[in-house]
Amino acid sequence: MTIPASFIQELIARADVVEIVGRYVQLKKAGANFMGLCPFHGEKSPSFSVSPTKQFYHCFGCGVHGNAIGFLMEHAGMGFVEAVHDLAGQYGMQVPEDDASPEERARAAGQRQKQATLSEVLEKAGEAYRKQLKQSVTAIDYLKGRGVSGEVAREYGIGYAPPGWRTLASVFPEYDDPLLAESGLVIVGDDGEDKRYDRFRDRVMFPIRNVKGECIGFGGRVLGDEKPKYLNSPETPVFSKGRELYGLFEARAALRDKGYALVTEGYMDVVALAQLGFPNAVATLGTACTPEHVQKLFRFTDSVVFSFDGDAAGRRAARKALDGALPFATDVRSVKFLFLPAEHDPDSFIREFGADAFARFVSEATPLSRFMLEAAREGCDLGSAEGRAHMTANVRPLWSAMPDGALKRQLLEDIAGLVQLSAQALTELWTPAAPAPRAAPPPTSAAPPRYEKESTWRPSGGRYGKDRASPPPATRGRTLPLSRPDVAARLLLSNMAEWEALSHELHGLLCDLPGAHGQLFAWLDSQLHEHGAQPWAALREGLRGMPFETLAQRVMTGPDGAPVDAGADARPADAAAELRNVLDYMLDDHLKALESEAIAAAGSDPLALERYRSLQSRRRELQLRLRSARGSP
Repeated sequence: MTIPASFIQELIARADVVEIVGRYVQLKKAGANFMGLCPFHGEKSPSFSVSPTKQFYHCFGCGVHGNAIGFLMEHAGMGFVEAVHDLAGQYGMQVPEDDASPEERARAAGQRQKQATLSEVLEKAGEAYRKQLKQSVTAIDYLKGRGVSGEVAREYGIGYAPPGWRTLASVFPEYDDPLLAESGLVIVGDDGEDKRYDRFRDRVMFPIRNVKGECIGFGGRVLGDEKPKYLNSPETPVFSKGRELYGLFEARAALRDKGYALVTEGYMDVVALAQLGFPNAVATLGTACTPEHVQKLFRFTDSVVFSFDGDAAGRRAARKALDGALPFATDVRSVKFLFLPAEHDPDSFIREFGADAFARFVSEATPLSRFMLEAAREGCDLGSAEGRAHMTANVRPLWSAMPDGALKRQLLEDIAGLVQLSAQALTELWTPAAPAPRAAPPPTSAAPPRYEKESTWRPSGGRYGKDRASPPPATRGRTLPLSRPDVAARLLLSNMAEWEALSHELHGLLCDLPGAHGQLFAWLDSQLHEHGAQPWAALREGLRGMPFETLAQRVMTGPDGAPVDAGADARPADAAAELRNVLDYMLDDHLKALESEAIAAAGSDPLALERYRSLQSRRRELQLRLRSARGSP
């Protein structure tokens, strides 16, 4: 389901950017425009200008600019579709959806209503937990013992779930309401509805809020040493642990004031740090840091510091955070890793050494570049050729995941020095050799070109389908050829709904591609799950600032420099067949690589030969399909 471009234009025309920005920034009239302190970077003199005539904002200090939708995306961390719906709701406009049947529209409306209803249920439970906290001497003493003041407890909405099994029955008279189970507040036992009971019992309760401040879940901490120490809400239609960060809503202003986000490991770390002068702290929700977490943080700040314990578990968690951060490590962003002494968490460190010492510790944290090299060389003897080759293999996927830029190129030089190769030799080693050019088909050939075994494909005026022909030789030098991943990206960006039709294997194949291609497909997958199918116009807005934006813009630009729509000149069935064709060739290459791995492992792995036979059988079936698509015998 997509939002018509005409509606977006009408929405921007009706919305007053001065009114929208003025809800978050104190503005004063200055000539024809309004001025205020920029909410996107710390400043003492106003350089943030909002134009009522152009319906545009611009900061002369940091360069950020955009319209009302862009402001909601940047300031509130919303996605494009979410910002459109939020802005339309403020002006009483109903968001239409192109290419959606009445059933799909009704289903989408029902889903939005369900999300709103679940948030209302969770808000009501949170209010009840806060009332219970006032009556629990034990819970209050626990928070006081951790140094949490009443003011900070109110700011973060902290509450308490009593020890009873069905306490929420006094809050929700209809205790058998399915919404209570769907929101994660109540567990339904295997014996049926008669075995309902509260999920959270005898725990300090931390409401988890989205960037709009809506309660979407809870984290509960025991008062003693029982296990599990922390208990989170389950995945629900409004809550996903892989996308949300505890404390982000409360930390939004502090992220800009402090200039960085401090990512910690638990709810109490966030609350304690806020109490001790570091309200810019957030925490993951019992899961490893994901690319979605990092992407969300970079909507609010250009600097992220991950704080971990210095033990083996902390290093493992930092390694996962590194994987999540690499795709966003551009030249203007900073990512660091802070390893505390084994006997300290952030709270105890500050209490023993003071806030200034902790701030210095943060400033001296390990930069991403250094930590990446340390992770890659772990277990490698750089005094031997084998050890250097091992590090080369370890560091390649890490380096490839980074967006192109000065940082990535400098790291290539550093890596080359460590493994005793020149940067050019390393680049040649990591760049697949291009196949020899194929002879042009005879002019009399009537067969349409297919992907066959060439690694690149040249666009011909953006045309897709059976009548597509290769461009004339005179035009071939004007544009870079499109690789198979490029073509797949163009087709999926043009018709995002096709992603859902792909198998899990193809999803993995595309998302695991090196560099910007894999990042783009992983982002596309997350966008579809979070917002549904969107048109290229909407995706283009969401791509702004992403490390793979340049790639997306390139594949969606024709040889004449004009935007293209890969489905504009083809029937949907032809575009879908085109996508299947290029993915079949990519899958064939992937299976061939797995065959080679199986053969190499045959000497030590008794199951390797069986894997090889299975892969060989799959490749034969795939190649039959490819020959059939080409019309070959």
